[in-house]
This record gives sequence, C-alpha cells and structure tokens, in this order.
Amino acid sequence: MYKLFLLFAYLPLWFHYTLSTLLWPVVYYVVRYRVKVVRANLERCFPDRPKRELRRIERQYYRHMADLLAEGIFNLRATLRQVSHRYHFEGAELLEPYYRQNRSVVLMSAHYNNWEYMITSLDQRISHHGIGVGKPLDNKSFGRFITARRARYGTEIVDQTDVRQAMAYYDKWHIPVAYMMLSDQSPSNPHKSLWTSFFGQDTAFLFGAEHFARKYDMPVFFYDVAKVRRGRYNVHFQLLTEHPNELPEGDITRRYAQHLEQVIREAPQYWLWSHRRWKLTHEGKILKDGTLKIINNGRKTDASSDTNHEK
Repeated sequence: MYKLFLLFAYLPLWFHYTLSTLLWPVVYYVVRYRVKVVRANLERCFPDRPKRELRRIERQYYRHMADLLAEGIFNLRATLRQVSHRYHFEGAELLEPYYRQNRSVVLMSAHYNNWEYMITSLDQRISHHGIGVGKPLDNKSFGRFITARRARYGTEIVDQTDVRQAMAYYDKWHIPVAYMMLSDQSPSNPHKSLWTSFFGQDTAFLFGAEHFARKYDMPVFFYDVAKVRRGRYNVHFQLLTEHPNELPEGDITRRYAQHLEQVIREAPQYWLWSHRRWKLTHEGKILKDGTLKIINNGRKTDASSDTNHEK
C-alpha cells in the first residue's frame, strides 16, 4: 500500500499543486474541516481585526495547508538537491563555532510554513548530526514508513519519550548534535508546562527544550521559516542564548514564545491554526467530550466545561 503511495509521490510537483488548488475549497467550504477551531483561534488572537480580514486569513490558511500536503507528498521522494533548492538556509553558519567546540545545540521552531523539508535535509545541511524530536503517529505502520522517508538523508528521528536516552548517549560519546524541537503545540500536562503570555493569553508551553538545554548546557537557537513564494522558503537562524543556565528559569521558553508570536503576527496564515492550542487551563484540561478534568490537591474530578473554553 505504501509503495503505491510512494509511486504517487513521483508524479511531478506541479501535478500535486494542481490537486492542492482543487482540494482546499472542498476542505474549507464543503467538509469544513476544523473550521470552528481555526476561527476560534484566530478570533482570540486577533480580537481587534475585522471579521472580513479574519475570514481572508482563514482561506489563505486552508490554501497553504493544501500546499503543505502537496509538498509533503513530494518530499517523500525528493532528492536532497531538490529540497535544498526550495529550502534556503540563512544564518546556519552561526552553528559552526559550537560544532568546533564539540557542543550540541537546540533548534527551537514551530509548525509554521514547511517543517518537513527541515526534518528531511537537516543532517546534510549542517555540520552537527541532525536529530528531529517528535511525537509518534497513532498509526504505527504508517509512522514507520514516514520515519524511514524522513531519515533517508541521515537525520535521526527520535520519539519524545526516548529523547533522554538519546541525549545521554550523544553526550557520553561527545558527538555534537543539533536537536530540532517544534515546541508550539499544547502540552499534555498543564502542571508540567511553562505558562507565559502568548497573544495576550496565559498559555502553556512545552518545557522540554529548555530543560535539556540547561541540563547539557546547549546553546539554543530559534529558527523561523519565511515563505518567499509557492514552494520556496527561507530559513533564518538566530541565537536565543549561548549559556542557558545564566538565564532565569523559564526565560528561554518565554523568549521562544515572544519570537514565535512576532513571526505569526507578520504572516498569520502560515501557522497551524487547526491545532487546539488553548485547550489547557491552569485548573486542568478540556477533554474530547467537552468535560473539564479538574485537579484539586492531587485528586481528579470531572466538571462541566465552561462555555468560554474552546471545545
């Protein structure tokens, strides 16, 4: 089955873009895939923008996501040269001194524009060994297929539950690694998160990147992906901190959140708005059935969901 999918990927990219152009209106106007979630997220982040503008961003978002699907299929078989031609690095030389010092680095970014090209090409584009840290797919068989295609040029894919062992191994053998971490999604546990302001809202952020940067004294970079035109991207690297332990606890994550918000505000249509980003509260978490799991002094109880919470 997956071999047939891979054969489909060998069709020319213009063909996939043609399907993308036909697909996004169906997904947006007919299927209405997560339109309520996208709309709610946009309205809570840009409360002062007129509805006409927010609807325009919605349409641009679905058009962009359809293009990402096309590029994702193309990426399954793309050569390294084809990916590099479409995904230009700017400022990657900032990583080189740390490689010469035998220091690993953390690359913090987000589900913004195309992230699959980065996973596929990272190991071949920089001197460090490239590792992409992520959450496994629910479908294990398809997950193994996707992991194999992502890793075909040397980037190592590490499950987030295995990252401790991976970092301990590479630290023990003094192998400099660049750990790619997309830290913008909602954490699973509100009490093991860093809460900070994001679009004027108290928001939970994954704390793993900062935690491991401090533990192994790794410089932390933020990289953003700017869309130049259809299928062409520029990747900009900038240093957040060279010495993580010299900063107050949580400061790295807060800096990351500030940089990400600035990037999104400049071109909001390219972020993953269909993700239920604000499903967590300090008190607990909204479940799929709309109930709120409240944690009181270590005891878990169910309560009706507040209507102000996103469902």
